[in-house]
Amino acid sequence: MILLSSFLHLRPRRCGPFARLGRGAGPAAGSRRALRVLVDMDGVLADFEGGFLKKFRARYPDKPYIALEDRRGFWVSEQYGRLGPELSEKAASIWESKNFFIELDPLPGAVEAVKQMANLADTDVFICTSPIKNYRYCPYEKYAWVEKHFGPEFLEQIVLTRDKTVVSADLLIDDRPDITGAELNPSWEHVLFTACHNKHLQLKPPSRRLQSWTDDWKAILDSKRLPPGQAT
Repeated sequence: MILLSSFLHLRPRRCGPFARLGRGAGPAAGSRRALRVLVDMDGVLADFEGGFLKKFRARYPDKPYIALEDRRGFWVSEQYGRLGPELSEKAASIWESKNFFIELDPLPGAVEAVKQMANLADTDVFICTSPIKNYRYCPYEKYAWVEKHFGPEFLEQIVLTRDKTVVSADLLIDDRPDITGAELNPSWEHVLFTACHNKHLQLKPPSRRLQSWTDDWKAILDSKRLPPGQAT
C-alpha cells in the first residue's frame, strides 16, 4: 500500500526531467550531466496488451477478439471498434476497471533491465507514463505497480503526464509510434519499443527500435553519451 508520504516527501533531484519548465536546478559547474532516459510503462514495462486480452476474453467470452499477432495500430479501442461498434466501449471498460493496471505482468526482462539502467553511472532513469482520462483507478495503480515491482524508492522516478513532449530528456523508450504534443521538437530521441501493434512498421533512418529487453539497450544509451569534458 502506498502512503501519502510517498507523494509529499519526494527527494528533490538536481537535474529533474522538467528542467525545460524551470523546475530543475541544472548540474554543478564543471560536472558532467547525467544521461536522462524516460521509459514508458504500458507496453514497455507492463504487459498491457496481454493483460487486456486475457481480461477481455474473460469478461466477454461470446464476443469476437483480436489475437495479439493480429493487432495493428496503437489504439486498441479503434481496432475493436472496427469489429463492431459496441466493442470499442467494451474494450475501454477493461482498462477503466479497478485492478487492471496493478495486475499487469511485467514484460520479460523489463524490471531487471531498468534496475540495471538506473544503477549505471551518470544515468538518470524516469518512468514516464500517461494516465487514462477516466482516472478513477489508473494513476494510483500505476504508482502501486511501480512500488510493487521496483520498490518504494523508485516512486521518486515516476513522471505522470498526458504530454511527454514537454519532458526534457535524452532518450524516450516508448511503444507508441507517433508521439506529439505542445513541444514540436522534443529534446529526446524516441526509440520505438517493439510491441505486437507496431512490429509491422518500417522505420525510416535514423529512427531506431529496441526489439525487447534482451536487445542491447546499453549500446543505445552509450550512443547518446557526450565524450568526457563536453557537459551541456
